[in-house]
Amino acid sequence: MSAQEAEQSDRKKYEFRKVIEDLKEYEGSGTQLVSIYVTPGEMISDIVAHVNEEYSEASNIKSKQTRTNVQDALKSIKDRLRYYDTPPENGMAVFSGAIDTGGGRTDMVTRVLEDPPQPIQSSLYRCSSEFVTEPLEQMFADQGLFGLVVLDRREANVGWLRGKRVEPVKSASSLVPGKQRKGGQSAQRFARLRLEAIDNFYQEVAGMANDLMVPERHEIDGVLVGGPSPTKDEFLDGDYLHHELGEKVIGKFDVAYTDESGLSDLVDSAGDALADQAVMQDKAEMEEFFSELHGGDLATYGFGPTRENLVLGSVDRLLISEELRDDVVTYECPDGHTERELVDRRSDTPEHACDECGAEAEAIEREDAIEHLMTIADNRGTETKFISEDFEKGEQLLNAFGGIAGILRYSTGV
Repeated sequence: MSAQEAEQSDRKKYEFRKVIEDLKEYEGSGTQLVSIYVTPGEMISDIVAHVNEEYSEASNIKSKQTRTNVQDALKSIKDRLRYYDTPPENGMAVFSGAIDTGGGRTDMVTRVLEDPPQPIQSSLYRCSSEFVTEPLEQMFADQGLFGLVVLDRREANVGWLRGKRVEPVKSASSLVPGKQRKGGQSAQRFARLRLEAIDNFYQEVAGMANDLMVPERHEIDGVLVGGPSPTKDEFLDGDYLHHELGEKVIGKFDVAYTDESGLSDLVDSAGDALADQAVMQDKAEMEEFFSELHGGDLATYGFGPTRENLVLGSVDRLLISEELRDDVVTYECPDGHTERELVDRRSDTPEHACDECGAEAEAIEREDAIEHLMTIADNRGTETKFISEDFEKGEQLLNAFGGIAGILRYSTGV
């Protein structure tokens, strides 16, 4: 996948996630929120016929308000379906219904999500007090699954690299004696007992890995093994792992620690093997950002400075936290000064006094902060990167830098 295709994919995923998050917030009275999933192979005419049938059936609903709301939702869905001859390549999902807005009032909403990142597997029609979003949410679960094993002759840990997240799962401590034998034991007997203990421990570690990973063997993209030499070499050369896992080992790596932190060290050491995985790409972007922040002059962060650099065309890559959930409000005062402020998406628009003249400013526009910044980035030829918070520097981007940063083409002093 090219950089441009990856950026388009990330943008589409963000837009889908935002709609899904909105849908999850909506509530309706009774069963008046309608969710329809259309698979790629279905006929739109069949879906319309089904909607017409449900519209007729809804006339039997006793509650007048619920009956009206359900029929209005079905009519809205049918109106949207008129624009399609066939479903998009990966299918589509349509949501419509009267949502509660407080004070006994409702507001009709209709959302269409076309061509999700994976094909819709099964059709669905449901009326409920909430929209059905689980099938779409599952498509955005972390992509990429790698088994992790770190071990030395004292301890071992196994776990997952699931997308960008390291998950420790099982651990074990060994009974392998040290290299110094106790008094009264012959050197030959001690060496034999020690080798038996090492073999037993390797079998125990392999058992943990097999129990965890074999059931997922068809979903695993690879297995990484780490530890000091010769431990990891003995473990792999001894064919302790289940043969189907052994075939999926994509590398063995030197790792100093074999406790839970060693799993993260293993992922870092396997950087080249995981070069195509998002976790390493995200880490590389943030490493470059921090390097410029502390020792260069090509880093920018925060909404105001980053936006100003974007407008100047000086930003090479815009770094945005995947967890950023802010809007940007544009204010204008009577003297014509324009200012912008970030606000939480769930908060009301706050009042604002002009920084230049102190006059009360009017909110003239409110829009999604990410879309606002990406629009400027597109117009300036700037690449946008979404950064996970599932590692330390990604978390720092969100919490310490407001979820917005950039790597510059040239220094601007802003």
